[in-house]
Parts: sequence; structure tokens; C-alpha cells
Amino acid sequence: MSARNLAVAAAKKTNGKPGPKHNIEAMREAFYERIAKKDMAPLWKVMKSVVTDEPVTRCKPHVWHYGDVKALVMEAGGLISAEEAERRVLILENPALHGESKITNSLFAGIQMIMPGEVAPAHRHAASAIRFVLDGEGAYTAVEGEKAFMAPGDFVITANWAPHDHGNPSKEPMLWLDVLDVPTVNFFEASFAEHSDEQMQAATRQDGDSLSFYGSGVLPDGTPAMNRTPVINYTYARTRPIVERMMAAGNVDKRHGARVHYANPVTGGAVLPTLSAGLAMLPKGFRGEPYRSTDGAIFVCVEGEGSTTVDGTVLEWGQNDVFVLPSWKRYAHHARKQSVLFSISDRPAQQSLGLWREGN
Repeated sequence: MSARNLAVAAAKKTNGKPGPKHNIEAMREAFYERIAKKDMAPLWKVMKSVVTDEPVTRCKPHVWHYGDVKALVMEAGGLISAEEAERRVLILENPALHGESKITNSLFAGIQMIMPGEVAPAHRHAASAIRFVLDGEGAYTAVEGEKAFMAPGDFVITANWAPHDHGNPSKEPMLWLDVLDVPTVNFFEASFAEHSDEQMQAATRQDGDSLSFYGSGVLPDGTPAMNRTPVINYTYARTRPIVERMMAAGNVDKRHGARVHYANPVTGGAVLPTLSAGLAMLPKGFRGEPYRSTDGAIFVCVEGEGSTTVDGTVLEWGQNDVFVLPSWKRYAHHARKQSVLFSISDRPAQQSLGLWREGN
């Protein structure tokens, strides 16, 4: 109904004499119609939904069980090659964000598989990635000339605009979890990608060189400060004993267990400006105290089994299961067996903007 018709209707209700309230409402509606034609809108009508008292998320907590995921990824292996697909990945879509290729508003996640003898061709892109190995051994990711051979529990960094390709000279498939900041990059409308003329990049460094050069408590002379880690592969074999010793020493956080965060060895900051990674060991019978924070987090059960309760929803997890905890949802971990959880979140991006906050 137009503003004019609204005024006429208001007048009829008052025996032809419009009341002050009806007059002002009709005038406001007429004003809103006029400014809409100029591509404008009144903030006061949407203020409470634009500036909320606390974080509001569309995302839902959810768990993907590895037995189901692996079967479907293996089926995809018979339908399309790594070369045809460029990257053979099944996207883990948040149940509340179907069709958006997002696990949270800021993060993309998917399970990638590379079969024996395959090569996923070299390319680079504006999005940064963490690739956490779930299954298989002997495949590699080559990043900026370093061919890093991977094992379960390892994670490989492919930073913004870093050339990378994947290959599998082993005799078994390898599966890993890809987490990228693609939605963040696309929010800023800043996505670029480039494909190499060569299927594989030439190796200029040995496997493990970057970890030896930068991740051993020393730095080569002349190492420049950078906002992303120079280490390509953070190995599980090197990190797990650290959280195990922390737990044995009683250094167990009541919310997170014996937890470490992976660091950029040059600055001490997060491994990437948009993504952080952590590893936590939970003692058998651990019942975490409630916790929440503004970063959306993705967890992988590396070892053990248990559950995480998120605002009353219970997510059961076991080895290689992946689950997502949305922003500002209160959660608590429970470990039925001694367990190890790997985590990735968008915390560094929020911290750089002064937005990150945590609470109980």
C-alpha cells in the first residue's frame, strides 16, 4: 500500500480526521519510499540487526565423521581425475550455509584426495591454506621449490600467492583436510589465481629444509620479518611429544587441555595472517570447562574419542572426524580416551582488526 493510501485509510479510521500518530507514520512511509528511489535506507529501522549486542552467527555446529567422508571421497576418485578436477576436493559445507562453499563465514574447508601416481598441477592464488594430513603416507606438497613429503598429523602451509602442486609417488591414496581463507578474500573482492605452464615446479630445496632453517631455534642471517611462517611443513612427530610432556608436567588448561599454538618462528605470531593452528592433548576422562570466543574454529580428532557440547548440542567425535564450532558459541570438550585435537581458526585476522574476544 502506498503512503497516500495509508493516509486515506488512517483518515477513515478517525471519521475523516487523521490522528497525529497516523499522520506521522504515513509521512515516514512516504519518506522511506522516496529515499529508496535514491538507493538509500533509514538506519534506525535496522539498527538492532546491524549493530548487535553480541555476535550473531548463521553457522551451526556440526561434525563430519571420517568413515562417511572417506567412502565418498574414494568414490569421487573413480569419477574424476586430479588433473581433470585440478583439485579433487569434497567441500565441507556448514549445514546453515548450503551452496556457499563455507564451513564458517570466513573459512572454506574440504577433504582432498590424491591417488597413487597422480599430480595435482601447479598453481597459486590469493587465498592462504593449511593442509592437515588425515590418511596415507608418501605423497607430497611442493611449495616455493620445497617438496615436503607428508604423514598423518602433519600440516603444510601454502601462503598467499605461493606456487604449489601436489604429487603422490606412493602406492596408497592420501587424504587431507584443506582449510583456506577463501571467503575472507572474496569478502574483500580481492581474489586472484594463476596457473603454471609446468605441471610440477622444479625442486630447489630438500624436504625439511625450511623446518631446519627456521624451526630449530635459530634463524639464518638476514632473515626478513614476514607476516607468514617460512616453515612449509609442521610435522606431527615433532609436535606431539611436546604436548605429551606438557600433560605429564601437569600443564593442562581446564578448558583446552595441554595445548600449544603453532608459531611463525620469525615473529612469534600466527603461522598465517588470517589462520591460526593449534594442537591439544586431553587426558582420559577430561571434562573441559565452558569456553567461547569470537573466532570460528575447525577441529580434527587426531587420536582418541570423545564429544564436544556446543550450546546443548553434543558432537561425538573419533579419529579423523572433523567438527566446526561457530563464533561465540559456548562449548566444552569431553575425552573418553586420551585424545589429541588439531584446530584451525580465523583468530589472527580478528586480532589484527581488534575484534577478537573470549569468555566463559
